[in-house]
Amino acid sequence: MDIQVITKLALDNIVMIVAVLGVLALLLLLLTINLYMKVNYMKKRYRKMMTGADGSNLERMLIGHINEMKAVAEENERIKQENERIDALLQLAITRVGVVRFRAFDDMGSDLSYAVALLDSHNNGVILTSIFGREDSRSYVKPVENGTSTYALMAEEQQALDEAMGKVAAEA
Repeated sequence: MDIQVITKLALDNIVMIVAVLGVLALLLLLLTINLYMKVNYMKKRYRKMMTGADGSNLERMLIGHINEMKAVAEENERIKQENERIDALLQLAITRVGVVRFRAFDDMGSDLSYAVALLDSHNNGVILTSIFGREDSRSYVKPVENGTSTYALMAEEQQALDEAMGKVAAEA
């Protein structure tokens, strides 16, 4: 096509071309106004979000929450260490007790004598035995390591020791 033909075609349809360009310009103007209104709305929402509900800055509020979270994490770590320390201490505390009352002598009317086993979680501790007679009473202490004693145990002392160690199975 020749340039003259294109020019003649454009001049013959100039009214139509101007009308189409006018409609396009009007559509672009409406689109621009619409976008401007949406951007303004988004700016207002952004400002509102960044200032928070009580007027404080969202950034400061988030930093405050982060600092609080760090403080809580440090406190949790301190509590965890304290729990571990207490747990280690409880391993050495007397947590298992076995008690057996018995009549040491036939001429005594009641179960006045007793054997008490006091053990920690590793079955270490002592057996306290008290034997009551008509005229006197005697008390004995026998050490226990890992559930056994280096001293010979009476049947009642062994029974108290077994009762205390039996609480291990009941606790676990």
